[in-house]
Amino acid sequence: MIEICCYIIHSNKLDKFYIGACQNSLADRINKHNNHFYGKNKFTAKTCDWLLFLKIDCNNYAQAIRIEKKIKAMKSKVFIQNLKKYPELIEKLLITEI
Repeated sequence: MIEICCYIIHSNKLDKFYIGACQNSLADRINKHNNHFYGKNKFTAKTCDWLLFLKIDCNNYAQAIRIEKKIKAMKSKVFIQNLKKYPELIEKLLITEI
């Protein structure tokens, strides 16, 4: 199933978030992170307990990348948690251009 989105996954073991963009199957993408498909030296290879924290559906892949970069630029765990807590923040991300 094709899903164009920005996604945030969380590891309980590391208590860390990872932000990415997807233009195919999100479930497959998370599975690849958990199975170190992207390389053993990548950030997500540190553990294999990544679970979906938040999915932001996007109109196109370029929008997903813009949102991914904006969230990463915030460098804030609290901001990520607030995205889930306050859906209006997601709406702002969807309409804001970088």
